Amino acid sequence: MAMTESQAVQHSASPPHRNATVAVVGAGDYIGAAIARKFAAEGYAVFMGRRRGEKLAALQAEIEAAGGRAFARSLDARKEEEVEAFMRDAEAEAPLEVAIFNVGANVNFPLLETTSRVFRKVWEMACYAGFLTGREAARHMLPRGRGSIFFTGATAALRGGVGYAAFASAKFGLRAVAQAAARELGPRGIHVAHLIIDAGVDTAWVRERIREREGDEALSRLKPDQLMRPEAVAEAYWQLHQQPRDAWTFEMEIRPYCEPW
Repeated sequence: MAMTESQAVQHSASPPHRNATVAVVGAGDYIGAAIARKFAAEGYAVFMGRRRGEKLAALQAEIEAAGGRAFARSLDARKEEEVEAFMRDAEAEAPLEVAIFNVGANVNFPLLETTSRVFRKVWEMACYAGFLTGREAARHMLPRGRGSIFFTGATAALRGGVGYAAFASAKFGLRAVAQAAARELGPRGIHVAHLIIDAGVDTAWVRERIREREGDEALSRLKPDQLMRPEAVAEAYWQLHQQPRDAWTFEMEIRPYCEPW
């Protein structure tokens, strides 16, 4: 039976179906959500994990309404058994092809006000959880000899700043985990990359910090594209995943055109 015109339009707008899964650890409201939307639109089943999984309901419904496949899970990425189970579930849906670690832990405290609890918690969130994510993703990818494991980094991965002893040390550590993993797993067919976001990302949190520091007028003075769109970060990850293996990037720095560096 021939399709009606409306069915044909709907069919052409549906994402391609790939027998592959993307695991997003740290599927927050901005970068994580944009990554999930991008890979779902490209036909991947997307497993999304965050501390409060119920916050993913709207994003899951949005992706499914567009014809994509999305699965929401509550996940504390600092807990080994939860990361293991999350990756097993993702692999059970379809072969795990991409894992993206995107947990944020950006805090700023003067050195003398940085408690041991804060330092340890930030390290667990931004470094240790990344190690768990990369290790468990590799466990599923290695038997097939292919896959991508990506880590979201920051300027703090390259240099410490005033008040960033906890955050920078954790991001330095995550970069080291990624680099060691890339050297070990690359020759075995796994593309490991570390994405340094050298910019303020256009989120409600960032805009509120600008307002607190500089007042409402500072927001009106923002240039077009001065803040990085979460969708642009997702596109960078998609480009990394598309690279041929004879020209893999390990580290990519991205920043808006007007960002001083």
